[in-house]
Amino acid sequence: MLTRISNSPRDYAWGSRTLIAELEGRAPSGAPEAEVWFGDHPGSPALVEDGSGRTLDTWLAEESAALGVPTRLPYLLKLLAAGAPLSIQAHPSKAQAEAGFAREEAAGVPRDAAERNYRDDNHKPELIVAVSDRFEALAGLRELSATRRLVQALGDGPGPRALRAHLEGADAAAALRDTIAWLLGPDSDGDVADVISAVGGARPAEFTAELALARSLAEAYPRDPGVVVALLMNLVILTRGEALFVPAGVLHAYVSGLGVELMAASDNVLRGGLTPKHVDAGELMAVLDAAPSDPPRLPSREAGPGVQIFDPGVPDFALAAVTVDTGTPELELSGIALAVAVAGIVEVTGASGERVTLQPGQALVASAVESPLRFAGAGRAFVAMPGRA
Repeated sequence: MLTRISNSPRDYAWGSRTLIAELEGRAPSGAPEAEVWFGDHPGSPALVEDGSGRTLDTWLAEESAALGVPTRLPYLLKLLAAGAPLSIQAHPSKAQAEAGFAREEAAGVPRDAAERNYRDDNHKPELIVAVSDRFEALAGLRELSATRRLVQALGDGPGPRALRAHLEGADAAAALRDTIAWLLGPDSDGDVADVISAVGGARPAEFTAELALARSLAEAYPRDPGVVVALLMNLVILTRGEALFVPAGVLHAYVSGLGVELMAASDNVLRGGLTPKHVDAGELMAVLDAAPSDPPRLPSREAGPGVQIFDPGVPDFALAAVTVDTGTPELELSGIALAVAVAGIVEVTGASGERVTLQPGQALVASAVESPLRFAGAGRAFVAMPGRA
């Protein structure tokens, strides 16, 4: 079974006003268009274009026995278009999500309440692959020696001095954890403002891009401690086709660009700044992985001519990038799959002989019995499917 699915862009304030429209070859709507969800998540389930008017969650529940598909997808596939930075955030592990969800359920916190942290009991590892020529993100905490050099360049005002003091110590993860807890706590306001002021005048050669980003964040979020938290994080520039994988506990914030995002089916977000939304600093610290590291880039592996697989080693999902120029690439599926085209015209044919043609921004759902999928035309598509871990 191959069936086209569709959805409308979500109008979050940080969304780009042009990137999704340009991808789909239409005029901009005039509103921010942040994400298009291709999946069965109840927050915005995709429409199944079989004439029934059903959304994908209903369709899976009603057709699972007849078509041999699961009643729920283990992942959520999105187009993400950032015109402004998203909040700094981290996601819980599976065990943390289960405990947090049970705790808030027992406390009677409504699932749609603004202060709710755990809206479900699942983890939310996520993968993003750049579709635009340039995609900027903050991901993971920078090696502490480099961060100390950056802070040294901010001068000797009281804020930078206080920040340096918190970053002292032989245990890098402990120093970073202490620093973030202090920045997000009630006693840092004056020092945060002073650090942000120092950023405005700092012009060292080594951290030009990081400080330029911090200045733009400060314009959008004056006195927000997230501006200083961002100074502790890796600035990552992806080019088209490059990927990041963000596991549980890792701080991240997408900054700008268009990407294909794939994640476990969850809406659990613990925020740490750069947002008017609820920030629960204590709960963020409870899930935070404060160990410094290199940017969490995820290389792909070749799975045949024209096929690259991004496999983060989680059971929820893997992502295939399929490029069609000459030949007809084939992709073996590990389960129910969703595909979205991002360039050209891609013709997808399943084992049954069913065929769907996709233009950029168009998507389909394919049952596992359609494996292998064969691709023709001239273009590029991404295919989400369960992981093999």
